[in-house]
Amino acid sequence: MMKKNSNKYLMQMIFMPNSLYKILFAALLSSSLLTGCQIVSVKNQAINVTITNERESILTRNKLSEASLNVLSMTGREAKICADKPEQCIQEIQQIPQIQDEQILSTASEVFLAKALAYEKSSDCKVSILTSHKSEEKQKLQQTAYEKCLDQQLYMLDKSIRYSYAYMFKTKRGPQDRIFDNRQVQIRDFYNLAIAKLVSAYALRYKPTEVEHQIKVGKSIYNINFDHYPQLKEQKIEQMLSSYNLNFSGLRSINRRDGFGSEFVVVLPQVKNDIGEAKSKYIIDPINFSYKNGINPNIHQARYLAATLTVEPKSASSIEDILNNPEFELKAFDPYKYDNVVMAGKTYPLAANFSTPYGLWLAQNNLGKAAYLTLIDRDDHLTMPHLYMLEPYNPNKKVIVLVHGLASSPEAWIRLTNDIMGDPVLREHFQVWQVFYSTNMPIIESRFQIYALLNQTFSQVDPKAAAKKDAVLVGHSMGGIIARLLVSDANLTQKALSMMSNRQLNKYKNIPIVSQRLILKDIPNFNRAIFLASPHKGTEFADRWFTKAARKVIRLPGAFLSAIGDTLQSQDLDFKDLLKQIDHGLIQNGPSDLSYQSKFMELTKDVSPRKGLAFHSIIGNATKSDDLNLITDDVVPYKSAHLDGAVSEKIINGGHSIQETPEAVLELRRILRLHLTQLGVYKP
Repeated sequence: MMKKNSNKYLMQMIFMPNSLYKILFAALLSSSLLTGCQIVSVKNQAINVTITNERESILTRNKLSEASLNVLSMTGREAKICADKPEQCIQEIQQIPQIQDEQILSTASEVFLAKALAYEKSSDCKVSILTSHKSEEKQKLQQTAYEKCLDQQLYMLDKSIRYSYAYMFKTKRGPQDRIFDNRQVQIRDFYNLAIAKLVSAYALRYKPTEVEHQIKVGKSIYNINFDHYPQLKEQKIEQMLSSYNLNFSGLRSINRRDGFGSEFVVVLPQVKNDIGEAKSKYIIDPINFSYKNGINPNIHQARYLAATLTVEPKSASSIEDILNNPEFELKAFDPYKYDNVVMAGKTYPLAANFSTPYGLWLAQNNLGKAAYLTLIDRDDHLTMPHLYMLEPYNPNKKVIVLVHGLASSPEAWIRLTNDIMGDPVLREHFQVWQVFYSTNMPIIESRFQIYALLNQTFSQVDPKAAAKKDAVLVGHSMGGIIARLLVSDANLTQKALSMMSNRQLNKYKNIPIVSQRLILKDIPNFNRAIFLASPHKGTEFADRWFTKAARKVIRLPGAFLSAIGDTLQSQDLDFKDLLKQIDHGLIQNGPSDLSYQSKFMELTKDVSPRKGLAFHSIIGNATKSDDLNLITDDVVPYKSAHLDGAVSEKIINGGHSIQETPEAVLELRRILRLHLTQLGVYKP
């Protein structure tokens, strides 16, 4: 039957009219072509391309995110036109009922931010054009264009913040419902960056001499609230710098905490030296010196502070309210005290950047250069030691004091300090104070001056505060020797007098400035010390030919010698006798004191930390030997770095700058955590 029907159809086609045949053939051919031209095909795509398409946005490339492009595609809008005229574009999209609120708000957030970034990159918004040598009229025109460009940029940033906030906190789904959405992470980033750009662009536009407590952008008013940063409430602020704009070549890592809010560095005004004397004045008796206001100006409160800023509308009853209400509150948070922030009635992690204030302090003070200048007596203002607090003083945190070594500065502690900031446990329980002193001074003098400085600093601490006791003292190299003597009790007077070549110098033993330096008293605020690569018994490195040549160049500070002379003359004593001791006895520069043959080493090598104080040694080994008689870090031999009675002694492969190695930093962190555990404030 099938065969009969097939033959029938075949005969019909053969005898079909020619015109009808052509039509049928054309239809079959057209159908065949359409079927062969496949619209959708499949192929493997590299995983990095897939992730890039999902996560990149206007912040990481020169075009909008795929999510925003999809919305524009759905509505028939071109991305370039929309980015050029964001207000018109968003208004048109809002008229399309099929587009969900999340899609509109998130796309608007990115489109307005994209326009703001475009303004920032434009020639009109560049400061450099204003410094060109052009006619006064042309410069006025450029200034007007510059200000107009910044105003437009600020307007777009204001819009981006509004739409970002509305997306995150006023859509049908809350942030907790979108916890794994890439889009929510993008919008949070838009919000955080828009705040950073808003504050920065406002400072460029109006150039205030100090940070004002209100930012005005068109009709929008951002009132700055310091309730969560009490230290800044009545404090003049020199600058608020966005951490996004700061990059440091010397920091190996940036320690930050992901979360909500924009990361900033608050810069406080420089406190002027108010001793009332010339900057080169050397205070021979810092313990009894009468400082103005009773405060040693060489104790520096933190000037560069970490801060996190958030923005909330004063009224957020509806999306319309968020987008149009002029009043906003810009809140500043101390990220050391606050881990979380409450937004729209819910608690979220607070973002933070702990490294940038530290990096900015190091970069702007050029401490490494200052260290070498003081070594050759070319930087008078650092003849006296200084103490720097690296974060706002916190009475509830234990204190770590770091003392650097020869020809060094607080830069020696970059890795350790940065790691403490990056370790949540250590950051929560410790605050860092760094000592900066002139290493060309006699070590016994440096020890006395630092002793006075630390006692004065701790005297300002509330006796009931946790910061008052159980502090940790850490010293490297020469700083380790000083640290050991700061936690020791010993009377060196008789031993010192026996070393003096001129017996008539016995008359000096009762002079206060002499007895102050020779009678060692420990600082009771410390109950743990750590010594790194410290030549407690001296080093032959100080006696090599090139070191001896350098020692001849390194002189005692003139201000120091003048101060001694003035003090002795005021007591009718001849300074000439004492001058004879300089570089021939007990009074010589720091590098000379490090010699194992020096009288300073003979005087102090047997002085041990006070009984009951826990102390640790970290020692470098630049050899391949395990023989304790041969181990050395190329500067300090094991025999000199070793101290009997240490709670722990760690020998690490490495040279003299052992404090910079990962192994030493890990050991320091272990000891610091042990300290907290034994105090009962932390359970591992």
